[in-house]
Amino acid sequence: MTASRSKTPAPRPAPRARSVDQFLADARATPVVKRGDAPGRLIFAIDATASRQPTWDLACELHAELFAEVQRVGNLAVQLVYFRGLSDFSASPWLVRAEELRERMLGVSCRGGRTQLVRLLGHAQREAALLPVRALIYIGDAFEESETSLLSAAGQLALRNLPALMFQEGRDAIAERAFAAVATITGGAHVRFDPSSPDALRRLLGAAATFATGGRAALERFAHRTGDAGARRLLTQIRR
Repeated sequence: MTASRSKTPAPRPAPRARSVDQFLADARATPVVKRGDAPGRLIFAIDATASRQPTWDLACELHAELFAEVQRVGNLAVQLVYFRGLSDFSASPWLVRAEELRERMLGVSCRGGRTQLVRLLGHAQREAALLPVRALIYIGDAFEESETSLLSAAGQLALRNLPALMFQEGRDAIAERAFAAVATITGGAHVRFDPSSPDALRRLLGAAATFATGGRAALERFAHRTGDAGARRLLTQIRR
């Protein structure tokens, strides 16, 4: 009896990397999910890997900015998300009080590890599939993953009409390219800030929360009324 000889399948060609323009074209051609009249929901995500403790501490000090200004506009629910270590990834329930957010943030310490931005965008897409999410804020300084995977994940956020506001600490060129691509695809914004100037991040958080609660119109009113620099920086980029 002659043994049948199995045929080794030919290797598949590696997928070609897609450009930001291609993802934008796909997003424009696909109907997006419309937002309802639900209270504003904002995902507040921070890179909590090794060197991030000073910025985490600063964010703890400024956490109330996510709730302060929006009392003029409406309700806001915030979900705190962070990653650290090799695979530690955490998402809180939806929080509606500044004290709740602060308590959760004070219980976190930063640990060594690699970025998990692709995982974060996937999480945000799943949350938006369950309930409308007005915006994603991300604070980070590095990117160490597949750019193709990142662009694909950002494309899914665009289809959910979920803009990402990418706040970059420092000037790392790889992070800048990745963060800017996510902002462009999702119709959000990419803004660098200096952690030694906490007022800059304070203004950005307040402006982002106003946008998450009342949309671009509320952000425009806020910028006009206050002359806020953070609001103006976001308005120059946000398309949604």
